[in-house]
Amino acid sequence: MAADSDPETEVFEITDFTTASEWERFVSRVEEVLNDWKLIGSSAGRSSPEKGEYTSGTWEEKSQEINFADFKFSITHHYLKQDSDTSDLKEELEEDAFPLAMQDLLCMNNDFPPRAHCLVRWYGMREFLVISPGTNCEAITSESKCNLLLSSVSISLANSGCQVPMFVQIQQKWRRLYAGECQGPGVRTDFEMVHLRKVPSQYNHLSGLLDIFKSKIGCPLTPLPPITIAIRFTYVLQDWQQYSWPQQPPDFDALLGGEVGGVEFGKLPFGACEDPISELHLATTWPHLTEGIVVDNDVYSDLDPLQAPHWSVRVRKAENPQCLLGDFLNEFFKLCSRKESTEEILGRGLTEEEGKENTDLSAALSKLTEPAAVPMSKLSVSSMVHSARKHIRRHRRVDESPLSNDVLNSILLYLFPDAAVERSSAATSDNSEGRAAPPNTGGRSEHDKDSDYNLFNQLKSAPSDSLTYRLALCVCLVNFYHGGVRALAHLWQEFVLEMRYRWENNHLVYGLASGAPDLRCCLLHQKLQMLNCCIERKRARDESRKASDGGKERERQLSGGGENGRRGPESATGAGSGAAREASPGKSWDSWSDSEDEFFECLSDQEEAAAAKEGEAEKGGAGSSRAKPPDGRLHPHGNMTLLNSSSEPLYIPVTQEPAPMTEDLLEEQSEVLAKLGTSAEGAHLRARMQSACLLSDMESFKAANPGCSLEDFVRWYSPRDYVEEEVVDEAGAAVLRGELSARMKIPGNMWAEAWDTARSVPARRQKRLFDDTKEAEKVLHYLSVQKPADLTRHLLPCILHAAILKLKEEESVEDIPSVKKAVQQATSHASKQLRHPNPDHKKLEEVISQLVAVETVIARARSLKAKFGVGKAEAGEDSEDLEKFVSSLLEEPEVAVLGAGRGPAGSIIHKLFVSAQRAALLAPLDDDLVRPGGGAEDRKPMGGGLNMPDFPPPAGREILLRTCVPRPAPYSKALPQRLFCVFMRDDFRLAGALSSDTSFF
Repeated sequence: MAADSDPETEVFEITDFTTASEWERFVSRVEEVLNDWKLIGSSAGRSSPEKGEYTSGTWEEKSQEINFADFKFSITHHYLKQDSDTSDLKEELEEDAFPLAMQDLLCMNNDFPPRAHCLVRWYGMREFLVISPGTNCEAITSESKCNLLLSSVSISLANSGCQVPMFVQIQQKWRRLYAGECQGPGVRTDFEMVHLRKVPSQYNHLSGLLDIFKSKIGCPLTPLPPITIAIRFTYVLQDWQQYSWPQQPPDFDALLGGEVGGVEFGKLPFGACEDPISELHLATTWPHLTEGIVVDNDVYSDLDPLQAPHWSVRVRKAENPQCLLGDFLNEFFKLCSRKESTEEILGRGLTEEEGKENTDLSAALSKLTEPAAVPMSKLSVSSMVHSARKHIRRHRRVDESPLSNDVLNSILLYLFPDAAVERSSAATSDNSEGRAAPPNTGGRSEHDKDSDYNLFNQLKSAPSDSLTYRLALCVCLVNFYHGGVRALAHLWQEFVLEMRYRWENNHLVYGLASGAPDLRCCLLHQKLQMLNCCIERKRARDESRKASDGGKERERQLSGGGENGRRGPESATGAGSGAAREASPGKSWDSWSDSEDEFFECLSDQEEAAAAKEGEAEKGGAGSSRAKPPDGRLHPHGNMTLLNSSSEPLYIPVTQEPAPMTEDLLEEQSEVLAKLGTSAEGAHLRARMQSACLLSDMESFKAANPGCSLEDFVRWYSPRDYVEEEVVDEAGAAVLRGELSARMKIPGNMWAEAWDTARSVPARRQKRLFDDTKEAEKVLHYLSVQKPADLTRHLLPCILHAAILKLKEEESVEDIPSVKKAVQQATSHASKQLRHPNPDHKKLEEVISQLVAVETVIARARSLKAKFGVGKAEAGEDSEDLEKFVSSLLEEPEVAVLGAGRGPAGSIIHKLFVSAQRAALLAPLDDDLVRPGGGAEDRKPMGGGLNMPDFPPPAGREILLRTCVPRPAPYSKALPQRLFCVFMRDDFRLAGALSSDTSFF
């Protein structure tokens, strides 16, 4: 049994060496990526990059995830996008041509690119690959792992024939340490780095770096080939002694005293509260030097920045500087998220005292009908409103009032400049004779007015001279300077009370265009226009009533005087009918339009029955010739006559104006009509609802044209529905005969039904199509229930409109092309959002961010212009050069200084550094005493006679060493060698690229 079990217990372990290991899979995966990106084969053949192409060109990159076992890596391909010029090659490429990266090591056209990957700056390459640990993966810190990755890179490049250099990121990411390799036909370049915190003293100058470079290349030739040197020193200016504070100091005597950037009502503030330019970096460059030309050691240095042949400047911009317009917009936009009502915001202590007075306001109409011994004039709604306002202000303590009386009165006078005139004068009719607000267009060109018009039309806001626009500015100002949302709620309460006062006292609302609500404007503007329409109709009706009362009074006086003559019934009747004829058809159109007709409410059933009886009596008494005398005629309609009587002309009647509507009322009406459905009954009901205006016009037409027919009405109202054709009569003459169109003859036609039910009633005696009292109360109720957040949403288009106008105004002074384009883009973006019924909150936030970014750019431009004295210098070539220089600083990452330290911009930069040095090294009092003299100091040397350096120690030094020597043997190919050195306060870096010939080694 034991013998049988022995074979089962023995286990043979077989190792399959053909199975790929994790390391081999990683190498294979890298090769697959190189093949997918088509990086196999020679990379030579492209022309050298042009000067500055690394900065102005487009850099692109693509990445892919790869794994080494369970450790994630990311391989990224960085390359400069260039147009292929293979068609311009004059000869075939040599098989043993250097890889593109080796050629770039010696190229001098892009030595210190201001905006590029760090490897581009250190090695000057236009294409490379980087393998770095994936996100949330630990750094490669151990030497064995680094060597394993470098071996993988070497094998992948050799197997695939890729000539693009490949780097591996090692150590922590903040250190930016890379090691890599580039392989070509018989050549190889090793990329190595040294990174230290402190600079070794023996290598803190050019001579020490040359020793390192020579020892690393280990050239066996006794006369060493010349080493090309490029040096750049960077100086940082942080203290702007010659530049004042960017905002004017606050005026404590003004209404907005103590506020930075305080402005008057109706204007938005603008500008930065801090300097938007934090630092100026001056780079002094010696681009082409050799070892024997310059001396730089631990004892002496020839590298004087004033003697540098090339200067370039870049500015460091402050991160999100505080800007006044941006603060205004952001604080105003935050109110859109508030959910409190006005009563909740103002607090119980304030609203409880107002509760009693508010009951007077809410029950005003009911109190008018209550029996009382006081005169009716004292029970009017307006008197109750003003008694309530006085009582509120009497009981409100000063510390409880969100807005002081001075500020509130100033705002109300700005919003309603007509109020002081109207209320101080007894004859209010002369002051508000029919005009709303004359637009303030003084001093503006036609082009500006057209652009403003198009802008409010685009943004669906309100005209820039309207009450709504001014209200938005005041609300924004009050929210930022005078108490926030509580002050806003207080102002809105006062505004609504002012609207009710104007409605009750027939004062037109100042600052609104006459006519129906403009649907291109925001809803709040439409509501205020609707209120103005109601006031206009009410005023016209009251004036017409006064005129008719005066006529009756005169008639009564005349009739009282005629009683002495004892006139008979016939004469009295004749006089009465003559008076009627004189009062009704004799009125001109101008008198109708001025008084807007006198409209009467609908009659009760008893009154309608009595009127019908009177009509029948009149018909019976007057006979069949004419039922009623014509009334409400406007003018004859051309040469047309009534079809029933060829001698009676057809008159156009005076009709009622259609009821004006705001967009929310139109939407409600369309929803009601849509809910009626598509059935026959629903369609019939829908047609009847829409025919109220038609019925009114038919009644007016019948009153103006007694004895007319439906055909006569259609000939005037809808000529297309009356078809005329030429026929031959019995006598053989050609005559025109007409008839109604086919749609008018359909049984149950709405027009025919309306004509049958229409009575002969002139427009002035019809029921009003537009009930101004009801609509005005609806508008006032709508305004009173608006929460501060609702008000903010209504006024946001106007605020954005004002902000864009402010940016355009400020930009026109600075003339920055990029700002013009940015303003246009922001306007277009805002227009798309604001025209939506429910704009997206986040997208509106993006619009505000765009406007704030534009303000920041303009503030930066002004800061730079102030620093470089643009606008103060005399007109000439220097001023033009300075303007170009400042505008370039805003647009480009780094700008060359024409003439280096001797040019106009260079001399200003030199003075800025000198003044900063004096401020740092001299006592402030001495500096203040010396500074006002100015002229004497300018005649002294810049050092001030105290051996004080004009420039501070350089914040960064960069030294680039290049040569081409054979390695590793004297008979090897001459290959490019490069060493890039960086000296900073707490950073010392050496980035070397050492090439060697591998043909025989």
